[in-house]
Amino acid sequence: MIEIEHLTKRYGEVTAVSDLSLTIGSGQIYGFLGPNGAGKSTTMNIMTGCLSATEGTVHVGGYDIFEEPRQAKRLIGYLPEQPPLYLNESPREYLRFVGEAKGLRGGQLRGQMDAVMEQTGIAAMADRRIAELSKGYRQRVGIAQALLGDPQVVVLDEPTVGLDPIQIIGIRDLIRELGRTHTVIFSSHILSEVQTVCDQIIMIAHGRLAAFDTPENLERQLLSSGEIALTALAEPARVERLLAAVPGVSGVELLGEEDGRTAARVRTGAEDIRPVCRDIFLAFAGADTVLLELTPRRASLEDVFLELSEAAGPEEAEREEDAL
Repeated sequence: MIEIEHLTKRYGEVTAVSDLSLTIGSGQIYGFLGPNGAGKSTTMNIMTGCLSATEGTVHVGGYDIFEEPRQAKRLIGYLPEQPPLYLNESPREYLRFVGEAKGLRGGQLRGQMDAVMEQTGIAAMADRRIAELSKGYRQRVGIAQALLGDPQVVVLDEPTVGLDPIQIIGIRDLIRELGRTHTVIFSSHILSEVQTVCDQIIMIAHGRLAAFDTPENLERQLLSSGEIALTALAEPARVERLLAAVPGVSGVELLGEEDGRTAARVRTGAEDIRPVCRDIFLAFAGADTVLLELTPRRASLEDVFLELSEAAGPEEAEREEDAL
């Protein structure tokens, strides 16, 4: 649906997006994940035709967003991070204005307005001033305008930022519903939000593509380095000796001793950590050594993101140094 090839955006000496290439298919929810300043909003603005690129191409449904903007933009509905709302108008008046700007008229316009207001849950607020609405409802009005024109792709930039927990849950549910009939791309820096809503995750770090995969596969990248937290009532040398004899233990990091208790971090390359935990327990029990803690720790999406972000950092730094 969307083809991005070697996309780069520079602001003077600052590179916001660097040689970004990816393909976004149809009918899924994509999470655009990255810390503030990673280049998410810049990429989305270019992708939707709101910003030019320094280098690279973007094709939407086969149309070049720079060479054929009218055809490409008809396929996209966009909610910027700051919704472009006219606060003195009602949602109905505002949607009529946006719909007409998109070329809708007459019964088609009225039908789509009613449909998107119902879909986004703002029908009951249709004739109230937008200024009087809560931020959650304002976000819904912004999403409603993005849906006018029946776009194939809906792009939402930080749609839950600044909302309370109940409003966030409502917007997440709406995104899931939109994913049934649209390709949805939304950005966030909240890991749990992306993990619970998205089919695919695009990780951006330092303006570069750090990863692009399903949440499950991204977590699986670090499962082989799953760790076990351990505390035993024994001296460090004894703990290290007992662990060295356990199958599946690939490394031991002693974290210190206090009051006769030794803490350690055990690394294992096992696909399943549970048998290793069992073997550690049996080894210590067989040696009459008390285990005070034995906690398996799986890699989380946050671990993956931090590792990938750190991995992208040095490369970016080297690239900048080479440019000097």
